[in-house]
Amino acid sequence: MFGPQGAGFFLLLMVVFAALIYWLVVAKQVVLRVLAACLAFVPAMAFGIASVNKFYDYYQTWGGMISDLTGQGASSIPKYAVAGSNRQFDKDIGRVTSTAEDAQVGYLFQTTIVGPRTRLARNVYVYLPPQYFQKAYAHYKFPAIELLHGSPGNPQAWLSVLDVIPTYLNLLEGHPSDAAVLVMPDTDGGHQYGLQCLNNPGGIQDLTFVAEDVPDYIARLVRVQPPGLAWGVAGYSEGGYCAANIAMREPERYGAAGVISGYFAPIQSGVPAGNKPGGKPVTVNVFAGHQALQSLNSPSAYITKLSLSVRLPAFWLAAGAEDKQDVSLAANFRQLVLTRLQLQNRLLLQNRPANVPFMVVPGGGHTGSVWRAALGPMLAWMTPQLAAQAARADAAAAAAAQRQANPLKSAAAPPSAKPKK
Repeated sequence: MFGPQGAGFFLLLMVVFAALIYWLVVAKQVVLRVLAACLAFVPAMAFGIASVNKFYDYYQTWGGMISDLTGQGASSIPKYAVAGSNRQFDKDIGRVTSTAEDAQVGYLFQTTIVGPRTRLARNVYVYLPPQYFQKAYAHYKFPAIELLHGSPGNPQAWLSVLDVIPTYLNLLEGHPSDAAVLVMPDTDGGHQYGLQCLNNPGGIQDLTFVAEDVPDYIARLVRVQPPGLAWGVAGYSEGGYCAANIAMREPERYGAAGVISGYFAPIQSGVPAGNKPGGKPVTVNVFAGHQALQSLNSPSAYITKLSLSVRLPAFWLAAGAEDKQDVSLAANFRQLVLTRLQLQNRLLLQNRPANVPFMVVPGGGHTGSVWRAALGPMLAWMTPQLAAQAARADAAAAAAAQRQANPLKSAAAPPSAKPKK
């Protein structure tokens, strides 16, 4: 009742505001009247902020709001600062964590990535599922999903607003073999920016950082598959656009893409002045004067120009029913993807069904409630595909290692040889 969206909190603000206005009216001294007017501004401002929060259904608890806005939650998340091999990482976290506990609930940590291509330095949250610590998966290279936040926002929103970990653990209870590592990068470099994961001509190369620097670093650090069919990318709002655009621009690095309340052509970006991280935010069209780049980064336009020989990641879409624009944009993009899949099937003389799931969440618009409602179904759709690709890659790697260890035996066996019963 007294939470950030509770009726009791709104009523309290109204009572406080009314009391201060009454004081302003009855006070006879100018100083007291000025003080009452100044104090009345506080509940009025809080009421406005709370109304916006309720409209977007973003923060549901005081703890989540305080943690996200102050960064207190980030300070409690362990930080892994040493870049090393998968084996070294596993040894290091084994020294500081409880394997028995982690095998039940998983392990969340943060690390700072300095992109070798972009030189951008940003924090990234990484969640290792419980299976990462279980003996049955000791030598398994997991699939990975890159989760991209909206703007304004930061990667902590996946934890404090969307509750991704409990949602994911609930899913894994029934499907443990679908476990994947979750990677949550900072895509903007600060609450005040909205970079849209774009490579700004002459400026910040955000797309390269998110789609190349981050996955490559994680694949070296954590026991996951290299970027490819066993990687997924997903996001909400601005992060949804990022996921769609990255999937189109870097199709060889991802096997699946989830777009929740996203859009499919860039809007104006909030970038630091002078393209220097930490600078004053300014709103610009980063592709002004670069029409070809504008089209290249508009998934709804680029998909019609991309060669049919290019394999696109599988797409999953969602939007809130009350936001007609979100629904329309997603429906139009879905039709473009379906048309492309149908043309590819004809070209390859295949009869596979073209499928692009599209979830319309009832009773919500461009809001946190829609993103939370869509998160579980999106993960349930994506994780089995990525897990299947990871299993194939692991099996192929094991077969290759066996051939390398026994080259004479492998050479002696005919290509069509079958194991004897």
